[in-house]
Amino acid sequence: MTSQINRTNRHARRTAIVTGAARGIGAGVAKRLARDGLAVAVVDLSEEDCAGTVEAITRDGGTAAAFAADVNDESAVAAVVGRITAVVGSPTVLINNAGIGGPNAGVEETSTQQWDAVVGVSLRGAFFLTRAVTPYMIEAHWGRIVNMSSISALGDSGRVDYAAAKAGLIGFTKSLALRLGQHGVTANAIGPGFVVSDMTRIAAQRRGRSFEEHQRIVAQTIPVRRVGQPEDISHTASYLVSPEAGFVSGQIIYVAGGPVD
Repeated sequence: MTSQINRTNRHARRTAIVTGAARGIGAGVAKRLARDGLAVAVVDLSEEDCAGTVEAITRDGGTAAAFAADVNDESAVAAVVGRITAVVGSPTVLINNAGIGGPNAGVEETSTQQWDAVVGVSLRGAFFLTRAVTPYMIEAHWGRIVNMSSISALGDSGRVDYAAAKAGLIGFTKSLALRLGQHGVTANAIGPGFVVSDMTRIAAQRRGRSFEEHQRIVAQTIPVRRVGQPEDISHTASYLVSPEAGFVSGQIIYVAGGPVD
């Protein structure tokens, strides 16, 4: 899949890494950043999973390549960042989007294995990627980090593991902003509300509803009276990684169709 790179633009544009970019929010963000002119490294568990996103980007005239890595594996992350740098270019934009959600369970029902898996991918994985990419940003004296949090960071009684991971990303984001600002690097987080995705589709199944019915019910609880789409998140990510957003750092932007406290 790495043959998809448009090498004439290799040094003419910035390189972005988007994790969990095979589908859903990650795919939407990857496509938007490519339209914005960035070369995009599309990262997920397998290159085959990323093929659709890469094809959509290249068909639209953008530059992208697929890379396989488990973000919860320290050595795999170091290796994939090395490959991305060699094939696409030194990364100065990072979207930590990879995340998983376990089944709804109270804290007393959450297994250690489930906790480790959810926190490992969402929070530990973001740490591994950020640590590997930060030296390139410091060297360039320019960088953009966007961590994908959630409104669940404010508390979720049925998903204590997911809520803890997403809340941890907020503290991580603010700490990065304080540490890296002097190097021209900003760090921000996006907190999506209900967005059409595999995760929300599974939530509908657990409630015994069709996905269409589930969306209609949820939409009535959202002030703008509709559910979110991946594009709603990608618009926000596009702004946060732009040169114009250089004075915005350490912020959590909730994209949820209404106020979030």
